[in-house]
Amino acid sequence: MVKQERALRTREALISSAATVFHRDGFSVASLTAISSLAGVSNGALHFHFASKARLAEAVEDAAAHRLERIVTAHDGAAGNALQLLVDVSHDLARRLTEDVVLRAGFELSRDQVREGGRDLHGQWRQWVGAALEHAAGQGVLGEVAPGEVAASVVAATTGFEVLGARDPAWLSHRTITRFWQLLLPRLAAPPALDGLLAAGSHPVQPGYRDRPGQPA
Repeated sequence: MVKQERALRTREALISSAATVFHRDGFSVASLTAISSLAGVSNGALHFHFASKARLAEAVEDAAAHRLERIVTAHDGAAGNALQLLVDVSHDLARRLTEDVVLRAGFELSRDQVREGGRDLHGQWRQWVGAALEHAAGQGVLGEVAPGEVAASVVAATTGFEVLGARDPAWLSHRTITRFWQLLLPRLAAPPALDGLLAAGSHPVQPGYRDRPGQPA
């Protein structure tokens, strides 16, 4: 049991270290030596858990996909309608992207053209956004817009924030995401539902997220 726990901790440390190095250096440049050194283990221990750098990248993507799944399900039933749910989840995703290097690296790896295969985190996000907007239409809170077209716009914008946020965290700040929804919600929501929607999200904002700079450079 102790050996299993130690092996699990080592594996988790390697995934976290790999995410850090992939985010910092890029997949192509990242070295296994740098990853094992950051994790505080030998190269032999790394190869015991992962046969190659590609397998490590897959593990980072898998871990990121599980994190994304937890983010989109954590708010189930908490928002008044599916459109508010989408707003709340987008804020949570932006905050987590600034805090969690595994989630951030997973998104970066999923759009990496150097490797074949792997998880499609952007596709996972797009599928959830589309389902949320279809649900909003069924609830009558979406205006005279096509859910599919709206989903494409929301995914394009939030993906852009994720890419830009890698260089400037202000793109993922609470103020930036709030401003995005302030501009978009009047075009999306059915008039009777608009007054009840909160562009800033319907949950208390964690101080660290609120206090980040809100004006992208």
